[in-house]
Amino acid sequence: MSDLLHELVKDIPIPKMVRIRQKFDATQLEDPLGELQKQLQNHPKYQAVQPGQKVAVAVGSRGISRIDEITKTTIDALKAKGAEPFIVPCMGSHGGATAEGQAKVLEHLGISEETMGVPVRSSMEVVLLDRLPNGLPVYCDKIAAEEADAIVVINRVKPHTAFRGEIESGLMKMISIGLGKQKGAEACHQLGFKYMAENVPAMAKRMMAKLPIIFGVAIVENAYDKIFHIEVIGPEEMEEREKALLVEAKNRMPKLLFDQIDVLVIDYIGKNISGDGFDPNVVGRYPTPYAYGGPEVTKIAVLDLTEESKGNANGVGTADFTTQRLVDKTDWPGTYANGLTSTVVSPTKQATTLANDRDCIKAAIKTCNILDYTKCRLVRIRDTLHLGEIEISVNMLEEAKQHPQIEIISEPYEWEFDEEGYLPKS
Repeated sequence: MSDLLHELVKDIPIPKMVRIRQKFDATQLEDPLGELQKQLQNHPKYQAVQPGQKVAVAVGSRGISRIDEITKTTIDALKAKGAEPFIVPCMGSHGGATAEGQAKVLEHLGISEETMGVPVRSSMEVVLLDRLPNGLPVYCDKIAAEEADAIVVINRVKPHTAFRGEIESGLMKMISIGLGKQKGAEACHQLGFKYMAENVPAMAKRMMAKLPIIFGVAIVENAYDKIFHIEVIGPEEMEEREKALLVEAKNRMPKLLFDQIDVLVIDYIGKNISGDGFDPNVVGRYPTPYAYGGPEVTKIAVLDLTEESKGNANGVGTADFTTQRLVDKTDWPGTYANGLTSTVVSPTKQATTLANDRDCIKAAIKTCNILDYTKCRLVRIRDTLHLGEIEISVNMLEEAKQHPQIEIISEPYEWEFDEEGYLPKS
């Protein structure tokens, strides 16, 4: 079959490329850990922590800038008060929806018993806390609910990839879906993304009313994946502060500075990059009709899966084409578990699969609905977190030269594939 597909695309031309630098506001905190320490010392909820209290520190699966250091700083501050902190994986169904898998996800982020100096207590057991008026059950991690005297949550605030609302992805989602484990995530998603903007904060507020959540650590990143803002937020102010931080996060997001792209090549997808493998807010391709924005992209080719994703290739089905290498790395049952939990199964399907990078890219060009393939508007990015330096095809060069936020940093060149048809890693 791969021979047939190769024959169908072998004569498709790939245009010459140029490397460019997209320039965004690079404002960042010079000392985010120092800022976190200062805010903790000044926050009444931290000051109220008592010696001997068992504190569950809830940490998720995202590749947040310096997440291991932020977690360690928080834990050390709790220890300084005489508390006994421990880590609870807070990631819904990620890590294959197993206790061992979730602990492994944290380990890949640099968060383990050895690095943090406290136990990692990973379990998928939950307790039923409450029900929303619409009948949805509200669950919480059993260890955090029954054994912790206090709970702290840590997460980045950013736009969600599948719905729009005043509260999207942040501390309240971390509470409702992350602390809810697989059962809680499944419950929150059960009525679909159409109602997520209502159900996420509703569940979180019920949980904050019934659980000893003392504060959250909210992080906002700039367009270069660096920490722009960090804030310690108590439960009584969490909803309003998160609304304001989401507006800031949307203003700070990286983006592709082109409105129309024929083919977008993405080197890596993975759960550590985005819950959807690649961030739909960046590429303009969404898994549901309840989110919007971004460029118009005709075809998307994804080439590889990050090691940190542990085989979860959620998002590959949102793309049009992929490689056999990515497919071979995929833990399909773990990937399908993501769809079964979120109720959105299109992203977990296998995209049209070609033997290697070269054939995958040529297939995307062949199907991008233009008359002259040599004029394909082709863009290549490493992943949706890193958009500072990217590649564009030469026919986009004049447009790029006119853009005040773009710098041309190379002469035109042709891609060189290895003997197996793969590109060098960017």
